[in-house]
Amino acid sequence: MDNTSTEVKVVDALGITEDSGERIQYIVVKVGSENYGINIAYVDNIVRMQKITRVPRAQEYFRGIINLRGEVVPVMSLRRRMGLDDDEFTKDSRIIILKFEDNALLGVVVDSVREVVTLSENEIDEMGSEARSDSATFINGVGKNGEELISLLDFQKVIGEKEAV
Repeated sequence: MDNTSTEVKVVDALGITEDSGERIQYIVVKVGSENYGINIAYVDNIVRMQKITRVPRAQEYFRGIINLRGEVVPVMSLRRRMGLDDDEFTKDSRIIILKFEDNALLGVVVDSVREVVTLSENEIDEMGSEARSDSATFINGVGKNGEELISLLDFQKVIGEKEAV
């Protein structure tokens, strides 16, 4: 039997082929009219909108702080950070609680949470250095989920102190 012309793809129990590369889950959120993906590895919790206490002299894109089960969590407006119109809170608005390496928590306000998608490396296009709009500086790639494009957020840039150029 000649195996040289036959290519076999091994499929695991989840239907993932070996050659699809690393698969990453993203929570797809709506901010303005755009879909953004947040790596699920950063997501600690998703909470409904609640009273946000303003903090004097904070950056203008920080909405304030919330009390989450006894812990004080700063809350950032993605709309303000990306230079978009101010937040309009609706019944669909949510605060995504993100947890970073040092266990620091940060809440980010989004217009709505849509779904969880799993993307493989070949479904993600990296952003080139030519992308220079305010919101594009926070994007590290674009995911393709069927016909839908999802801008993938780079939270190291979003929470960085340098202002978008």
